[in-house]
Amino acid sequence: MRVVKIRDLPEKPMDSATPVPGWTGGAVSRTRQTIIGDGDSGNFRSSVVNFRQGATTGWHSHDCDQILVVTSGRGTVATEKEEREITVGDVAHIKAGERHWHGAKADSAMSHITITAAGSKPTHG
Repeated sequence: MRVVKIRDLPEKPMDSATPVPGWTGGAVSRTRQTIIGDGDSGNFRSSVVNFRQGATTGWHSHDCDQILVVTSGRGTVATEKEEREITVGDVAHIKAGERHWHGAKADSAMSHITITAAGSKPTHG
């Protein structure tokens, strides 16, 4: 068994972040805190993703289901069919292959825990 405190996990910069539609506040960024890394589980991969104000993932899909658990701030999760505001305590379930994006609102940072299958790969665009 392994128990971690999120505050103790190192925060590492991620590659570029896409700004929310209409964003005029300059560059946006994201960081990742790995909870269950590649090779640590035969079933899952999990991280905390911290979105600075106005930062999103941009459009993408996964070859497995994805679960998001919002831990701070306010954000958005969107598919090609709907867009929903998410906040602390909300859990979003995105089905494998569903094109979507998620991230912080223009006026709020946001953090969420993401859970995907071990070895899964995202497709961007």
